[in-house]
Amino acid sequence: MIGYAVLDLETTGLRTSWGDRVIEVGVVHLDPGGEVTGEWSTLVNPERDLGPQHVHGITAADIRHAPTFLEIAGELTGLLEGRVPVAHNLRFDLNFLQYEYDRIGIPTLPTRHLGICTMTEAATYLPYAPRNLAGCCAVADIPLNGHHDALIDARAAAGLLKHYLAKAGSAWHPALRDAAALRWPAPPMRDAAWVRRGVSAERDGHFLARLLDRLPRAPEPAQADAYLALLDQVLLDHHISATEADALVELANDLGLGRADVERLHHDYLAALGAAARADGVVTERERREISLVAELLGLPPGTAAEALAASAGAVARRPRFELNPGDLVVFTGEMDGGRESWEERARHASYVPHPYVTKKVRLVIAADPDTLSGKARKARTYGIPIITPTAFAGMLDRAR
Repeated sequence: MIGYAVLDLETTGLRTSWGDRVIEVGVVHLDPGGEVTGEWSTLVNPERDLGPQHVHGITAADIRHAPTFLEIAGELTGLLEGRVPVAHNLRFDLNFLQYEYDRIGIPTLPTRHLGICTMTEAATYLPYAPRNLAGCCAVADIPLNGHHDALIDARAAAGLLKHYLAKAGSAWHPALRDAAALRWPAPPMRDAAWVRRGVSAERDGHFLARLLDRLPRAPEPAQADAYLALLDQVLLDHHISATEADALVELANDLGLGRADVERLHHDYLAALGAAARADGVVTERERREISLVAELLGLPPGTAAEALAASAGAVARRPRFELNPGDLVVFTGEMDGGRESWEERARHASYVPHPYVTKKVRLVIAADPDTLSGKARKARTYGIPIITPTAFAGMLDRAR
């Protein structure tokens, strides 16, 4: 069927020459009269960091579930083939599409001289509107709720095209005929589900639910120590990322620990936290909040934190916590509020040494998104180096002072 394929992409940045990648695709089909006939959207795993997440709002936890561009290329080609490509800043989107197709060995797309840019056409059909998508939609009275979501932006651009078509009449009918005659490459079709934002919350759940149910038994000391050591590292920033949850589940299964075994270890861990808080004879409000938060993160029943703090003084104190020492190497990854340079300067003021890349000598990685797929984060996980958020690192700096 002839018609238009309105496209929008979210990317890790603005330049393919810098290695930026597509991380979300939205496509809306319109018939020749501008009526919507279908829409599709998916996140795309770029196998690298996600760039300015404060702009596009995509999390690495969701991206972990997303297909790669190679896995969607066949289906995406089918959605574009035979239709006039449309986008707000079409040149930008086609440039990124071509870059992604080049990466998987697909020849030049047949759309270089065919397509409609709703930003360029605004000069004719919305002469007094700003050129950005939000400005054009405001003037044309087209809703745009959730800007920088690929499907939402594609819907908005589709609304602009329909607005233009009402004024242009048959001006783009030749483009429809030309698009129908174009031959597109045929990437292999892959059986990969397209996924939308929020998939992590739907699929991941609490990591305890993913542990195998085995007959409960007392873990051997070596097993308990290995699990508790990883747990201590994971809870360094009082947050369990999706990647860290995966690591806990994997280790528990490797050690032969069932859900009941892990729950017992979680109780032991919290009891040791309570013992450490009581060791100086005073339990501060900050310590109470920390123990309550840890209990919640570990999926322990309400009231467990209070029990840990009220336990007998004979409870076993836990092992020393992770601490940074002057001269320790730290690595930053991702785009952070205030800029990475300011965080590196704060680390220097605390006598830590910012390092440009991850080696086995690095003690800590600070990531804008703890689930990041950046090369630095992947190497840190391989070496068992803790990864924490900038907020957690700021707390460490405060405690160090």
